[in-house]
Amino acid sequence: MAALLRTDPGAVAAAARRVMDRCDELARVTATDDGIERVYLSEEHARVNRLAARWMREVGMTTRQDAAGNQVGRLDRVTPSGTPDPDVPALMLGSHLDTVPDAGRYDGIVGVLMGLEVVRMLRAPCPDGTGWRSPLPFALEVVAFSDEEGTRFGKALLGSSAVAGTWDPDWWSLTDDDGVTLHEAFVGFGLDPARVGEAARRPEELAGYLEAHIEQGPELDERGESLAVVSSIASARRFQLVVEGEARHAGGTPYDRRRDALLGASEAALAVERICRAEHHMIGTVGQLETYPGAVNVVPGEAHLSLDLRGELDGDRDRVWGAIERELDTIMGRRGLRWRAREIHSAPAVFCAPLLQDAVREGIVSTLDRGVDGPATIFSRAGHDAMALGAVADVGMLFLRNPDGISHHPDEDVSAADVASGTRALAEAVLQLAAARG
Repeated sequence: MAALLRTDPGAVAAAARRVMDRCDELARVTATDDGIERVYLSEEHARVNRLAARWMREVGMTTRQDAAGNQVGRLDRVTPSGTPDPDVPALMLGSHLDTVPDAGRYDGIVGVLMGLEVVRMLRAPCPDGTGWRSPLPFALEVVAFSDEEGTRFGKALLGSSAVAGTWDPDWWSLTDDDGVTLHEAFVGFGLDPARVGEAARRPEELAGYLEAHIEQGPELDERGESLAVVSSIASARRFQLVVEGEARHAGGTPYDRRRDALLGASEAALAVERICRAEHHMIGTVGQLETYPGAVNVVPGEAHLSLDLRGELDGDRDRVWGAIERELDTIMGRRGLRWRAREIHSAPAVFCAPLLQDAVREGIVSTLDRGVDGPATIFSRAGHDAMALGAVADVGMLFLRNPDGISHHPDEDVSAADVASGTRALAEAVLQLAAARG
């Protein structure tokens, strides 16, 4: 399909500069003096919502903060006669504004800001002087989700789960490091826990969900390409593991009498790496390890460790977890240790809808020189708000190159040139979807 977007290259470059400048501005909204950290239902969350609302109004959107604390902007469809039509479904664009501790400034954020620039582009007069762009068959919404990372309460995708209508009442008892429950934090933020269900959207309200995001991996950088179509988002399971041994005097206990929980946990972490490296598209990560009693002169009697397990397909992920369980039984049995696991998160793989993949592909092709091969199609090993939205709408994603794949780190980066190409591709994808819907 031929490209549908007509816009001045200078306007696209200006859009990218605004995105980059606003990423810098949002980076200054942080709870720490020496890094970026914004968590759910915090003062920083409120501040970035206010900024996002201002920018949404700037491009002509009406704004609201929903019942879960997500910031939403909406541009109603306008009929050829110029009348707003608030009853048509909305194509939703977005990502998240919360961060991990000591974060980079682009993960999630760049997708929200690119969505706003797409709205600006599609509302602007055509550069050939023929008037405003043709009305879209759907409304446009940009959503700044509030808790994709799960940093504060240990449960990811809270904001987008509320929008998808999959909020679990058991989550109200989750606590942060200060002992504040999610329920208490809702009230402190000015939200009513009894009304969280009002954030939920019905399938008939949504024409789809498109998310632009940095890749958070090195594949595009290694390919020398700036943009990619996302085919699916990896399935995930997360566990808290406990290894139990016996705490005894470090100097007085010979090796044959030791039941060292730390050594068992360390061997378990190495087993996770070995098992997952032997598999296709499988990643296992032990990101946390604590020992008790934690004294320099005591053999560790107990170890707590996390396991983040991700795979392209649910069945492969579950099979690998079974292999890890069997290996841990062997390790702990040999060392005279006991172990147990508590699953704290499970998310199935989410496959991007073919129509939305095609629209994103056409959008990327419109940014390429003639004769250049079409864009890469890759699956996402990282989780995204699109995973939750997949329960209520068709989803699609566009990846931007992330130099060296560094993310969740202050050195995280994306270039203004790639943001410019990605914003134009995303706007083109919206028009391709509009054309497909007639």
